[in-house]
Amino acid sequence: MIFEEEGEGEEGERGAEKMDDSERSDTKSSYSFLTKRQLEVLQMRHQGLSQQDVADRLGTTRSNISILEKRAHQNIARAQRTVQQWMMIRAPISLFVKGGTDVFDIPRMIFAAADEMGIRLHVTSMDILVQLRRNAPRLFHKRVLGRDVRIYMKENGETMVEVAE
Repeated sequence: MIFEEEGEGEEGERGAEKMDDSERSDTKSSYSFLTKRQLEVLQMRHQGLSQQDVADRLGTTRSNISILEKRAHQNIARAQRTVQQWMMIRAPISLFVKGGTDVFDIPRMIFAAADEMGIRLHVTSMDILVQLRRNAPRLFHKRVLGRDVRIYMKENGETMVEVAE
């Protein structure tokens, strides 16, 4: 997985968009980043209803449904990034790799870091390269890493990639 900060902030957008009374009064549950209204909208949209159909059913405007849906997806993305960060913190192997590094050198570096920590990884060099390419395809330019990254690996071989700041 790749973790990159997005440029848009929710605060700036909230000022530019108007909320109707149904969104203002809706609160997030204690176990979700989504409001009850956002969940309701996402469920109907997942069932194939258009934004206008959802608006008609809920007695609001299509524009409001669009805003609710957009904010729901922003909240989901924020939750996913939070889980990624937590998984990265818990990963026993953390390795900084400079941009310009040949991608075929990266598995060797990961195995060396695992050996130093006494961790036996049950993955091959090819497994690591496939995961890296899948999780961060834009970071690679032919055989070279395009930017500095931090690579995290869990004991089960799961690999996560964070663009270094």
